[in-house]
Amino acid sequence: MIDRRNFYIDGQWVAPAEANDFDVINPSTEEACAVISLGGQADTDAAVAAAKAAFPAWSMTSKDERIGLLERLLEIYKARQDEMGQAISLEMGAPISMAVSSQSGAGIFHIAGLIEALKEFEFERPLGDHAPDNAILYEPIGVTALITPWNWPMNQVTLKVVPALGVGCTMVLKPSEIAPLSSALFAEMIDEAGFPPGVFNMVNGDGLGVGTQLSGHPDVDMVSFTGSTRAGVAISKNAADSVKRVALELGGKGANIIFADADEKAVVRGVRGCFGNSGQSCNAPTRMLVERELYDTAVATAAEVAAKTAVDNAANEGRHIGPVVSQTQFDKIQGLIATGEAEGARLVAGGTGRPDGFDAGYYVKPTVFADVTPEMTIATEEIFGPVLSILPFDSEEEAIRIANDTPYGLTNYVQTTDNEKARRVARQLRSGMVEMNGLPRGAGAPFGGYGQSGNGREGGEWGIEEFCEVKSVSGWTATA
Repeated sequence: MIDRRNFYIDGQWVAPAEANDFDVINPSTEEACAVISLGGQADTDAAVAAAKAAFPAWSMTSKDERIGLLERLLEIYKARQDEMGQAISLEMGAPISMAVSSQSGAGIFHIAGLIEALKEFEFERPLGDHAPDNAILYEPIGVTALITPWNWPMNQVTLKVVPALGVGCTMVLKPSEIAPLSSALFAEMIDEAGFPPGVFNMVNGDGLGVGTQLSGHPDVDMVSFTGSTRAGVAISKNAADSVKRVALELGGKGANIIFADADEKAVVRGVRGCFGNSGQSCNAPTRMLVERELYDTAVATAAEVAAKTAVDNAANEGRHIGPVVSQTQFDKIQGLIATGEAEGARLVAGGTGRPDGFDAGYYVKPTVFADVTPEMTIATEEIFGPVLSILPFDSEEEAIRIANDTPYGLTNYVQTTDNEKARRVARQLRSGMVEMNGLPRGAGAPFGGYGQSGNGREGGEWGIEEFCEVKSVSGWTATA
């Protein structure tokens, strides 16, 4: 059993003020694999106090000094990439091959990308030629609370920690208590890289405990949260009394619009995109909207892809999907699959229950529903599992209307070989991101959404700006 009871506060690993053990469950086996402590108010206060004390000195360091430490962090992370992947696979069930390459690799991608963005970021800018003695200064906002989810642990930790460090903020990280092992490993890397004590702190805890304590803490200047829309609303309300900045990256219900002139791999690509990470991605294309003349073919293809999608233990090598993260998540998905059948959607692959051969572990059958209508529960609620809903449409206008008929607005997808149509549709989709024809967004592109998908942006210069205050100064004389 892995023991990760201690917290990282003020440059030291310290025991919790009061013992409050919590088992970390391996979702592949349903057995405890580690034990952590859930923090309390005293632990939260100690971490915030350390961050507050460290802020004056850290905020005045040079950009070059901060980048140098981040480059050292990147070297350490690369050397321990496999170890990070193993931790993620164990705690949240990503298959080991995917955990090392994609899950752990996301950390390398974001650290490297944000370092490059920081090198180009101007913290001191002229207002304009009309006001040569006016300057605009981008300054660190202060003490930040970074609350991260279990589904892409290092993707989200690095997207928050690295820009916050890069601009001169100090911080308290609260990772998900369900998947805390990767963040403990990341804290070891921070320590090895040589960041000053108090700049980075980590306290484990649940949302109702440490999460609430951080979001309402009077000495926290900003909360950056990734997770459910329900929790994001609660954090916003709790933070309102102290008028702190709240950046939210929340849920999604992405539409994947497949026109009849889409390339031949569009449907297969869409199904695999939905099932990736066992469906546990907020930007997954979970609603497949298919033009009527292609609809029957698309349904048959999707069912075939689902039937060929292997499910296996996360510890095993290979191209398969692993379990979902927890009993709570498993039960929620099973209930929504049953609701889909009860509301009249046509089940063409998968269904309730574990896949054949599994009597333990949180394994879900890759599931496809056809003949889904926009008002059905499975078309409106974020399922967060390997469940695809397929809906037909007859016109471009109808496709856009169905895609936008959601309180979410994170990522939508467009598949067509007509470039003008692709651009026309992308402009009308109410989402923070649109991916077309299987092409990924480039390094440094902002990640975030509209509506109930949140109000912040992560990655690149936009992610850096999230952690800055903007100061306008007159009578400023630039140095030579």
